[in-house]
Amino acid sequence: MFRRPVLQVLHQFVRHASETAASLVLERSLNRVQLLGRVGQDPVLRQAEGKNPVTIFSLATNEMWRSGESEVYQMGDVSQKTTWHRISVFRPGLRDVAYQYVRKGSRIYVEGKIDYGEYMDKNNVRRQATTIIADNIIFLSDQTKEKE
Repeated sequence: MFRRPVLQVLHQFVRHASETAASLVLERSLNRVQLLGRVGQDPVLRQAEGKNPVTIFSLATNEMWRSGESEVYQMGDVSQKTTWHRISVFRPGLRDVAYQYVRKGSRIYVEGKIDYGEYMDKNNVRRQATTIIADNIIFLSDQTKEKE
């Protein structure tokens, strides 16, 4: 006599709980960038009022390809394109190491995520900016000089 209503209530609860649980499951996604290149400028340390400090520098990556169908390598057959990336380092320990040891011309490997943002320039024009938020930097060239 009581068994059937209890089963119906239990069934309703299980169905509701499973629908709720399904809506709470987050899809996995990936925002990962790996860059290997040369630093274009010495880093700068910036801090806006009420915001975390950030170390910023530029990194150049090169893409090379052969133009033409010649199987024999010749200097005139190689084309190159340089792409510049804005690197921002927010992590406290890494931010300080990057500011001290990253130098113009250094060859480094950067891992992080890509971030698209907007800002207002000096003329009150809305601009878009693409930034790599670094969470790991590996130094590949000699870094013996510290910033004075």
